[in-house]
Amino acid sequence: MSGMEFRVQVRSIVERTIVEVANEQDKRLPPLSDELLLLDTGLDSLCLAVIVARLEDALGADPFSRDEDVVFPTTIGEFIRLYEEAAH
Repeated sequence: MSGMEFRVQVRSIVERTIVEVANEQDKRLPPLSDELLLLDTGLDSLCLAVIVARLEDALGADPFSRDEDVVFPTTIGEFIRLYEEAAH
């Protein structure tokens, strides 16, 4: 799988997981875009915790548990890139 195919696959998994958790928690998501602020998604901390746990299962990576200091992303695009780098 090429690097580009891998990034597309990770992006798809992250976006699908966000939508699934939002639906399960009765949260109404605006259209997802790289520029959308996580604070503007309507997701609360419980939703984000569930998303992180599911992504760890799906991708085998948790970028927030690495030894180095990880700055929490502020946008959907930053959140996706964090997983693309961690899962690579």
